[in-house]
Amino acid sequence: MIPYGCSCSYGDIARKLNQKGARAVGTAVGKNPLPIFIPCHRVLPSGGELGNFSMQGGSQSKAYLLDLEGVPYKK
Repeated sequence: MIPYGCSCSYGDIARKLNQKGARAVGTAVGKNPLPIFIPCHRVLPSGGELGNFSMQGGSQSKAYLLDLEGVPYKK
């Protein structure tokens, strides 16, 4: 679980799971059926940019949630 107000990268998660690549993590995160309750909006690409979001509204919704929590990202 990624704490409120924090973020991590797809690569961070892959390393914690001893996986070779972040793409598999991105695919799994993109299939999250409960994006508000399981906070996948807190997962960012390694460069700190916004990236994609599977919830309705896409990256605009992700930006809104990150701004609401005070999570920094490249705009």
